[in-house]
Amino acid sequence: MGKRLDGSSLFSNINTGLTNSFSQIANQYSDGVTLENLNKALTNTNITNTAYGATFASYLNSNFSSVDKNGDGKISADEIQSFMNNIATQGLTREQIMALGSTTGMTNSLQETVLAHFDDIDKNHDGKVTNQEINSYGVESEVEKQKIADRNRIINNMSMFYGDSTEKYEGSLLDYKYLDEES
Repeated sequence: MGKRLDGSSLFSNINTGLTNSFSQIANQYSDGVTLENLNKALTNTNITNTAYGATFASYLNSNFSSVDKNGDGKISADEIQSFMNNIATQGLTREQIMALGSTTGMTNSLQETVLAHFDDIDKNHDGKVTNQEINSYGVESEVEKQKIADRNRIINNMSMFYGDSTEKYEGSLLDYKYLDEES
């Protein structure tokens, strides 16, 4: 049985990364987290040499206006918290996963799986995946794998009805009946 998908680490690590980057930048510049300070942060080794620094600072820089809700030119602690709450409840876009996922400690296989099956995981088709949708998809994948395993077990045990062949067959139950006729 395959490993179940769990997106909770993805969401918590993105939250940690954005929050830590915000805090580092806010502490580094006395006038707060402004677009100008974010640009400076991208070349500041005190920030870029941290685990999350450059990637998350770059993300905040690129998405400044969507985080700065009141439009005052600064990202406040309340605005970053509101942004994080929105991600937690509304989910992540494909672009957010591509930009932030690999720096969160999420395994490449999880990121690749989520991106490859993004449209199937996104059950409500809003262009975002939530932790609940990722977990649900993982359960569905396990159920599907179990159905295939059960079908193959049944087919392989049907040899007493349709001959002595014990070859594994990937077709449907009805196809199995006609195997000898096609050979």
